[in-house]
This record gives sequence, C-alpha cells and structure tokens, in this order.
Amino acid sequence: MLHIETVYKQFDNGFVALEDVNLQVNPGEIVSLVGTSGCGKSTLLRIIAGLDKATTGSVSIHHEVINAPHPDVGIIFQEPRLMPWLTVQDNVRFGLEHLSRTDSDAITAATLAKVGLSDFAHMLPRQLSGGMAQRVAIARALVTKPSILLLDEPFSALDAFTRTKLQDHLLHIWEYDRPTMMLVTHDIEEALVLSDRIIVLRGNPGRIHRTVTLDLPRPRKRTNTTLQQWKERLLTELDVSMAERSLAEI
Repeated sequence: MLHIETVYKQFDNGFVALEDVNLQVNPGEIVSLVGTSGCGKSTLLRIIAGLDKATTGSVSIHHEVINAPHPDVGIIFQEPRLMPWLTVQDNVRFGLEHLSRTDSDAITAATLAKVGLSDFAHMLPRQLSGGMAQRVAIARALVTKPSILLLDEPFSALDAFTRTKLQDHLLHIWEYDRPTMMLVTHDIEEALVLSDRIIVLRGNPGRIHRTVTLDLPRPRKRTNTTLQQWKERLLTELDVSMAERSLAEI
C-alpha cells in the first residue's frame, strides 16, 4: 500500500510545487498523474521514489516512511538512461550485483524474455531503436521485482506508433507480477488506456483537482466511447487550468 499524506513541497528558491496532496494507491493498481506543465507531477513522483524530500507531509510504503531510494520502488524516466558501454543484459543485470552470477544470469534472462529482448542481450545501447532501448529500461526497473513501479513520461520521446505498441506491451508485462504502477503523462489517451484511476493535478502549487475511476476491462480500445468522452472532458478541464494560470500571470 502506498500512502501520500498531506505532501507539501517548497524548493530552496521559494517556489511551491505541491500543496496538501493526499493519495492512497492500492497494491497492483495503475494510477496516472496528469495535469498542465508545472503543476508538480514529476516532483511528486520523485518524492515517492525517494529522490526528493517533501518539505512537510510524508510518503510511506507498507507503513514505512520513504526518505531515500528504496528497493521496493523502481523508476523509469523519459529517456532510457542506459550505460552505453554495457550490453543490454549487463544494463539489466546491474541491480543484481549482490547475487551470484548464476542467479543473476537466470533472473536477467527471464526478465529480458518478458520484454521480448532475449535475442538482443549482447547488443550495445547504440544498436537499439528508441523503443527497444526503453524496453531495456523497463527490464532494468523490473529485474529486482519492485512492488511499486514509477514511470515519468516513459514514452513521450517516441513516435506515435511505437508509443502505442509500448503501452500495450507495458500492460502485458504488468500482468506477470502486477506491481503497483504510477505513471506521469501528458497524454490523456495513454492515461485512459492504461489506468485504473487518473489523478488530475491543477494549479501552482499543484493540488489534486479530480480523481477519475475507470472500471473498464483491459485491453481497452482507444476508440471506446466512454474513453473518448472522458478524453474530451479532461482536455477541456486542463485547457481551463491553462487559461486560469495565464490570467494569474498577467
């Protein structure tokens, strides 16, 4: 269970990114964070990951307060951030150095199979397409079997076709162990296709404006009428948010 309790974040320069954020995420749930630029989505994800600290409030996993990176939490960024001098399998195996070579080889091979990269284990990152490199990043995050997987706009740098394929592939991978997933995205359709819940952040500082619960079976067709209705509604709300922000800056 992930608990976010009354999180407030102010940076050293005085900028307040988040205010009074309260959220509970259940085991195995997929939750997306959407909102306009600057409303604190990525900041909240970094606080959950233990990469930043809340000014006040707390984040806890299974009742353990998180103040630093935690082995139960994996994170995937917009860019794959692979080590260019290591092969695919060595990039994935990097977090298993505490295990014997036999065990780490077996776990790495199984994880590469999950993401469909068994045949590319000995390639270097420069030999991979953008989509393949991001699958390596997903494998690296999954190899330690975290109970929570955080994704910060993981597919935004990819073309539309590759992004759609990787969204579907991510759900396929999630089915193996069903980790809790939290996804930051600017793509409303991506959030609607993947998520059990969508958390809409608005304002500066960012606050939770709306929670959308999607009780729909997966996989979901992107042309689904309910999804299209929610897409239009959320885009309208975010447009209003942008307009309000512009007026406040005049």
